[in-house]
Amino acid sequence: MPTKRQKKLWISEINDIIRGACGGFLFGIPLLYTMEVWWIGSLAKPQLMMMAIALMFIVVYLLNQTEGFRKRTSNWLTHQAAMDTVEAIAIGLACSAFVLLLLRELTPETSLKESLGKIIFESVPFTLGVALANQLLGDTRNSNAEEQATDQVSNTTKKKGDELHATFADVGGTLIGATIIAFNIAPTDEIPMLAAAASPPWQLAMIATSLLISYGIVFEAGFSDQQKRKQQKGIFQRPSSETIISYLVSLLASAFMLWFFQKLTFSDPWTMWLDHTLILGLPATIGGAAGRLAI
Repeated sequence: MPTKRQKKLWISEINDIIRGACGGFLFGIPLLYTMEVWWIGSLAKPQLMMMAIALMFIVVYLLNQTEGFRKRTSNWLTHQAAMDTVEAIAIGLACSAFVLLLLRELTPETSLKESLGKIIFESVPFTLGVALANQLLGDTRNSNAEEQATDQVSNTTKKKGDELHATFADVGGTLIGATIIAFNIAPTDEIPMLAAAASPPWQLAMIATSLLISYGIVFEAGFSDQQKRKQQKGIFQRPSSETIISYLVSLLASAFMLWFFQKLTFSDPWTMWLDHTLILGLPATIGGAAGRLAI
């Protein structure tokens, strides 16, 4: 039977991995929608792949010397940066591979060399996001009890008008974040290309992934004011309902951006609106989650 201390260590490790993965999604998702990187990766020679991994290790190691994706402790040692770097690269590779599979850029027919090239080159910005996880939005999971008590008192004294204001603030933050991340992706040819390969099962997987990443960024990764967000009172201010409503808002923003850039028109069938919007909805949802943390 695992001891209480072992359980605590495992929970802390899982939280660190979630924080790192969420930081990677925030930083690396735009490049995962770039076909030029897919092509470069598919044509890359083994020597270039090894060079990319080596350079990535050096940069991430230097970042881990100052911050990284783990919470610093009093007995944190310099050599731990090397272990954190290996773990950050592993998280980046795994998450990049997962998204490429989700987008159908990796299939069973894809050769091993091409798959490795795409994963390695796409993982570079992703791994940088893992290493910058704490610096991106900060880790306030362990705010002192006095600050949390103050937040609880202030939240319990809010009026109905404040709840409505909090809800509009969340919607506004979601729209701003979704637009910042997805606006540069919406006019590209990658969206119709990816949508053409997305079958209904993959669309369902896209929805589930978007919801899970959004929930993880806001409520599990330990980023900025996570405890305050859980205590905040609004019309939809439960983690599950807030995540779903924010996802719907991100989808609406995605549909509008696609229409704005004439990638969709009102004469197009609803199925085309659906698959294009779901594809763009993933980066938009990630941006929307970051926007909610920023308000």
